[in-house]
Amino acid sequence: MQEDYRKLSKQELEKSLSELKDWKVVNGKLNRTLNFEDFAQAFSFMTRIAIEAEKLNHHPEWFNVYNRLTIDLVTHDIGNEISNYDVILAKKISEIFESF
Repeated sequence: MQEDYRKLSKQELEKSLSELKDWKVVNGKLNRTLNFEDFAQAFSFMTRIAIEAEKLNHHPEWFNVYNRLTIDLVTHDIGNEISNYDVILAKKISEIFESF
């Protein structure tokens, strides 16, 4: 059974950021921008992330222009705060990006 969404404390967020390469907090959201060779590669990556997001029932806010993908993670169900699920998804996104 998966745990419930839980807002991260300031200390938990700082620890998570130290473990998440290239992620930062921008406008209260966990944020990362990724660059790909072209649109097809970016879209393929987004498809893989969509599958993982569905498994978690936790979905990113993202913006794609050609080969660039900007991702924002925040949990709407707990008042637009950064949660444990945002960190889980950020780790999965980073893991997939590193192997892409």
